[in-house]
Amino acid sequence: MPSPTPPVVLVVDDVDVNVMILEEILKEEYRILTASNGKQALDILSTTGVQPRLILLDVQMPEMTGREMFEILKTNDAFKRIPVIFITAENDSESELLGAGAADFINKPFTPEVVRLRVKNQIKLKDYSDSLEDMVARKTEEVIKKTEEANRTLDGALQGLASVIEYRNLESGEHVKRTQYYVGALAKRLILSRSKYADKLLELQPEVIVKSMALHDVGKISIPDKILLKPERLTPEEYEVIKTHTTKGKSIIGELGDVRNSLYLKHSEDICYSHHERWDGKGYPQGLEGEQIPLVARLASLADVYDALVCARVYKSAMPYAESVKVIEEGRGTQFDPVIVDALVSIQDEFRRIAEQYT
Repeated sequence: MPSPTPPVVLVVDDVDVNVMILEEILKEEYRILTASNGKQALDILSTTGVQPRLILLDVQMPEMTGREMFEILKTNDAFKRIPVIFITAENDSESELLGAGAADFINKPFTPEVVRLRVKNQIKLKDYSDSLEDMVARKTEEVIKKTEEANRTLDGALQGLASVIEYRNLESGEHVKRTQYYVGALAKRLILSRSKYADKLLELQPEVIVKSMALHDVGKISIPDKILLKPERLTPEEYEVIKTHTTKGKSIIGELGDVRNSLYLKHSEDICYSHHERWDGKGYPQGLEGEQIPLVARLASLADVYDALVCARVYKSAMPYAESVKVIEEGRGTQFDPVIVDALVSIQDEFRRIAEQYT
């Protein structure tokens, strides 16, 4: 069985005798690289491809001092984690060097046993630190992988739940996809056009908003069939029951997890609870007005109404696309946020393509 490769130690000192002494002390346990100043040492680090486990660095040298080299090492991602033991003389401030981040120091003239022990201790610490980093990296990768798998499972389950609700409502599950794509298209347009909502939407993460749109009508699961599936016009009392799907939906989403610590659930709650609010304050369930309504809910409101207009339902036929856009334009500043209406008008052909593709 081949013997393990000895750790590499880089010795940087402009005095040849010092280098020879350190090589003699350490040669049995380590592979030694040498340089006569900081500039030469940096060239060795950059060109040989060898990563030393430790650097022994003299403080006072020509061309580039040990302190100057050390400052460069600290700013280089490839080398900043290599421990450095300074070789010090009587007039060097050891406390200053340790304060700057040096791992240790060795005084001249050298005491062989002290040199060996300090080098050995620092390499042990380096090995231990590296093993901890590797372990943390592996565990982090495992956690990320499991989290991604869990999120995919959750996304699929919630998307399935949303489709079940739509089927119960005698609608195709494609309604969910269409409204998600509408919201995504609106968010993209508002960002690319540098609208007043661009920065806010980036902060809210459009891809999460799109996913959250799937649960906008989850509260309908609590509405009795005789009301939800009624083909005739609802009575005022029945309409009040229908309106409760917003508050019931909010409660259901609150039971799925911690809304305060999940952007996904927070958007789902805001959309479900507030997508029937109106810009003029005449909506429900809270009667919010203007920008009091969460931005994600304002996007959802327009997407949901557009889809209701252009698609046939048990109680109505489909409205032509251009006419549907005109209806929404008529609600600019009353039912809908004017900025979002303008965004829809500018991409109405894209909305039509989405509607036709997922019908």
